[in-house]
Amino acid sequence: MIGRICGTLIEKSPPYLLVDVQGVGYEVQAPMTTHFQLPEAGKTVTLFTHLSVSENAHNLFAFHSKRDRQLFRELIKVNGVGPKLAIAILSGMTADEFVQNVHEGDSQGLVKLPGVGKKTAERLIVEMKDRLKDWSGNSVASGTVASAAASGASDIEREAESALVALGYKPQDAAKAISRIRDQAESSAELIRLALKNMGK
Repeated sequence: MIGRICGTLIEKSPPYLLVDVQGVGYEVQAPMTTHFQLPEAGKTVTLFTHLSVSENAHNLFAFHSKRDRQLFRELIKVNGVGPKLAIAILSGMTADEFVQNVHEGDSQGLVKLPGVGKKTAERLIVEMKDRLKDWSGNSVASGTVASAAASGASDIEREAESALVALGYKPQDAAKAISRIRDQAESSAELIRLALKNMGK
């Protein structure tokens, strides 16, 4: 099991990251809440990881904090929730926001997330309530976005739309969400963060 990697951030292409660890490039999938806290390419990063092994692939998932990885591991224990959906959930809201929704039984807040229907939301609340009863709210806020120079609005928008589609949103919904806020951000990460915040409104 690979539990942590530390190296140079080579590329950010949400939801994927490429990290060079002593000459070996690790391609990992990370939720947007992790992307928002990363520095620009070329900087050193430390990520907590979870290796998922299936018949068809070995996927490495990465998180900014142990808490996010802990919640990811709890999520994939829920019937019907796989790694892809767990990443989408952790992209649409912070770990503490998810826990708050579960504790308050707020299924409406959960169904705004891609891939989470009414039945899945209710299952998440029922199965996770006891597991998260001792969860403490002391995580770092995930709204901090590393600054990045804009290389052209169209490229930024395409990257943001691709990331939303990769997270499970329909292409037309992703395009619509980005078009509403394209003038409010100077980087794809910021566009994605704002789009996720406004999805379902």
